[in-house]
Amino acid sequence: MTPKRTIDILLALSGIMLLAPLLIICIAAIMLVSPGPVLFRHRRVGYNGKSFDCLKFRTMATDASERLRRLLETDQAAAAEWTTNRKLRSDPRITAIGSILRKSSLDELPQLFNVLRGDMSIVGPRPVTDEELERYSSSVSAYLACRPGITGLWQVSGRSSTTYDKRVACDAFYARNWSMALDVKIMIVTIPSLLASDSAF
Repeated sequence: MTPKRTIDILLALSGIMLLAPLLIICIAAIMLVSPGPVLFRHRRVGYNGKSFDCLKFRTMATDASERLRRLLETDQAAAAEWTTNRKLRSDPRITAIGSILRKSSLDELPQLFNVLRGDMSIVGPRPVTDEELERYSSSVSAYLACRPGITGLWQVSGRSSTTYDKRVACDAFYARNWSMALDVKIMIVTIPSLLASDSAF
């Protein structure tokens, strides 16, 4: 087991134990405000191309796909924004509690269990879908060389206020220049970055 993997396990276990009350509060809030599954599972591409279910607290309505389809068919500006960034600043799919969870990044907490399973790391590239991976072009091999992270260089470099190309560049730089010192620097600036941002990871 590598030192990075050992640290991942220790941090994930510690985080789950320390944040257990907060996890319970999030679960209760989702169940009360938005009936449906508490967790959202989305297939992402991980280390060496292995797919896994990335866990998040559900932040969208249960008919999210239909809402997105209707919006993209009727709003050209939203369709262009989605094509460029795969995100929408004004997203009709997000629930009231989901908006709070996203802005605080509390929706990411279940990924601590992904870390324990070995799907993810505490620090690494942002987990992407098969479709998104196609946009990595010559940087695909760099992305596949490490486990995706809960936090990472892109997340502390502007996150949703940056372009998708910047995201790819950050992920590639991290993979090609990884060191324990870089991981420590990213973890140190993650919390201030969260507090300074107006959007979720």
